[in-house]
Amino acid sequence: MSFFPPSFPAARPKGFRPAWLSPGVLRTEVLAGLVVGLALIPEAISFSVIAGVDPAVGLFSAFTMAVVISVVGGRPAMISAATGAVALVIAPLNREHGFGYLVAGVLLGGVFQIVLGALGVAKLMRFVPRSVMVGFVNALAILVFMGQVPELSDVPWPVYPLVAGGLALMVFFPRITRAVPAPLVSIVILTAITVAAGIAVPTVGDKGELPSTLPVPGLPDVPFTLDTLTTVAPYALAMALVGLMESLMTAKLVDEITDTRSSKTRESIGQGVANIVTGFFGGMGGCAMIGQTMINVKVSGARTRLSTFLAGVFLMVLCIACGPLVSRIPMAALVAVMVMVCFATFDWHSVAPRTLRRMPAGEIAVMVITVVCVVVTENLAVGVVVGSVTAMVIFARRVAHLADVTAVVDPDGGQVVYSVTGALFFASSNDLAGRFAYATDPDEVVIDLSGAHIWDASAVASLDAVTTKYEQRGKRVELVGLDERSARLHGALSGELAGAE
Repeated sequence: MSFFPPSFPAARPKGFRPAWLSPGVLRTEVLAGLVVGLALIPEAISFSVIAGVDPAVGLFSAFTMAVVISVVGGRPAMISAATGAVALVIAPLNREHGFGYLVAGVLLGGVFQIVLGALGVAKLMRFVPRSVMVGFVNALAILVFMGQVPELSDVPWPVYPLVAGGLALMVFFPRITRAVPAPLVSIVILTAITVAAGIAVPTVGDKGELPSTLPVPGLPDVPFTLDTLTTVAPYALAMALVGLMESLMTAKLVDEITDTRSSKTRESIGQGVANIVTGFFGGMGGCAMIGQTMINVKVSGARTRLSTFLAGVFLMVLCIACGPLVSRIPMAALVAVMVMVCFATFDWHSVAPRTLRRMPAGEIAVMVITVVCVVVTENLAVGVVVGSVTAMVIFARRVAHLADVTAVVDPDGGQVVYSVTGALFFASSNDLAGRFAYATDPDEVVIDLSGAHIWDASAVASLDAVTTKYEQRGKRVELVGLDERSARLHGALSGELAGAE
């Protein structure tokens, strides 16, 4: 494994220097990693609270996830760490059975992810429509913004001008230079102001105590029995599915932003490996973090694995070596960064009046349903599943109306030819039997399917029902024009389906 992007050739000439070692790219990657490392600290602590564990557990998880995924993951520059979605799934294990069971759940969840990745679960991503993807991105931006609201409620008044100042710095500083990420400049300047002026505002240190030592590997303190496995397995499977869905959706988003391709299968397996390593170090597990990934890729301009690796390293170095200094960073500075991420992440074009006027109503409905489900449940996976199912139902209804039946009777009246066109499947074939004039048709009936395609057993059963109705009246039916796949499916199932009579 290496830090080279997948687009780089495998065979490199002697003396070849990777792109990330060039001064400009290296500076971007290092500074991006530093900004993300700072932003990970309060997030990891907050997710530790959700899971009901010590803040150090979330910070250790963020460190191990980022470092491991930078090597084994399939999407360069994507950030993985402890996340709220995973914390919500595994929190009951810690609350009802103890911390050892939580760690065991993380380990087993990682195993499930490796198995699912090897089985090709990543290929399911091609069934996620663009409208669901847009809804997913917009819902994410809304959730990230909502997550900052508590940091702006019941706080000293200086917090508000500090946040406004941080936003102003991130908007106008890039016009001066892009050599240093604007979020890092904002964090440094706001911290210097609050420390120098002695302004009393909430700080990172108020979120919890930072760790002073590195994590130590070990096995979870649970009995290795079948009862433990049955207790942990449901939570582990849920964690694996939620983590993979969020990670694969994030990878797809980064692919579009950077106009590059990533290996979703490698990312799926890599998430499992990262969670197993995190579990051995007593962590709470995690998955891709869209907010921090947007800071890294869209705001800071990082493109390689180096930024992901350094984000984890900087996180741990800042906690252990610079704990007292990091603790004094005002939360207002990090809130400003996350608010800027929200605005950068939200797809404003998707809600522009001009776009909405041109977009099909079904596409708009899918996007809105995805957003609402994510925001209400605070679970990105739920929104994606509901949105995808809604899109499939709308598509099925739309395609069902494309199936048509037309009849042509021979001049001598001895034969009628029915031309069937369109996709025949469960939605379009249900009313197929009602499109034929069984009583008045001549004795010879030809059903021409050259303009149709049989997709499932429902279509075969409908054709069997048509044939049966004619045969009951002593009329002969001939099916012609079937393409190879349709003929094969019809030949295998015709006459074997219950209800066809």
